[in-house]
Amino acid sequence: MPASSPPYRIEVLSDAHDRGTFQCGAPALDRYFREQVTQDIKRRVATCFVAVETASDAVAGYYTLAATGVRLDALAPAVAKKLPRYPIVPAALLGRLAVVDSAKGKGLGTALMVDAIRRVARGDLAVFALFVDAKDEAARAFYERHGFELLPGETNRLCLPIATALKLMRSEP
Repeated sequence: MPASSPPYRIEVLSDAHDRGTFQCGAPALDRYFREQVTQDIKRRVATCFVAVETASDAVAGYYTLAATGVRLDALAPAVAKKLPRYPIVPAALLGRLAVVDSAKGKGLGTALMVDAIRRVARGDLAVFALFVDAKDEAARAFYERHGFELLPGETNRLCLPIATALKLMRSEP
């Protein structure tokens, strides 16, 4: 029996992808994907990756990645003490992550996040951690379940050191 193809493939957003019907239930994320993401790409402030349904070629989810930096003193002391004393530490920002309503609860959000971690980890630029600004409590809980931790004094900015992320991924079944 031939192996079935995976339900999604993750690739860089291109003009071939239909963004017009994307609907994740968060108007700001829908609007960004339909109207603004290509401007951010052209300006080189973000890269967008999409999960495409293998059977239909429909976009089922997306995330954006951008370079960022974080002040060393903004990190938890236990994390900061392991780093060089540079005032700014290089990082990546998982700027947006969204999944269409029909794909929610099927692990696609996690798959997109893992793809982002892997891309950052194998990139040519040194990146200490992946940061995210959770849009609400549910998003914050999602990231915390995957090992992200709130920065001291923050309510929605979370951090996951890449080395920690890779260890967590290796330990999962």
